[in-house]
Amino acid sequence: MTRWWHRGDFLAWIDSSQRTDLYAAAAGVTSAIGGLSAIAISLYSAANGERLRAVRRQQQHSLRRSWRSLLQGTALACLLLLASLALDRDKDPLSARFVFEYAMVFAACRFARLVWLFDSVMHISDADLTEPSTVAPPARDPNWVRRRGGPSP
Repeated sequence: MTRWWHRGDFLAWIDSSQRTDLYAAAAGVTSAIGGLSAIAISLYSAANGERLRAVRRQQQHSLRRSWRSLLQGTALACLLLLASLALDRDKDPLSARFVFEYAMVFAACRFARLVWLFDSVMHISDADLTEPSTVAPPARDPNWVRRRGGPSP
């Protein structure tokens, strides 16, 4: 459609060598963010508050599916970026730059979801750390020794 209307080809003005540099840089950044998402999963699994345990019990399958899909989406975006890096040529008859544009839009959507999910989980974890527990601590009883049968004062 862009060849027919001559509009919408955002990377046509960049020559092939610059585009391949852009593809490689984007693949590196996407891989780094994928690594950060793995770190986010580690932080999530290490957090151990009361609310977060309840969320894990109730939503364990959907959380696991979400984390897995985010990692798989990052891997797919990296593969598409590397494919566009390999396919782009001077005249670009295969339109690899459209693969690149799709991969970047897809990665941006996945990253937005990753940020939302990580923020939601961290909000629950922070609430566990900052808000008082729902169970009140035991009250001090000055007569506990007498009730247990110990010496009276």
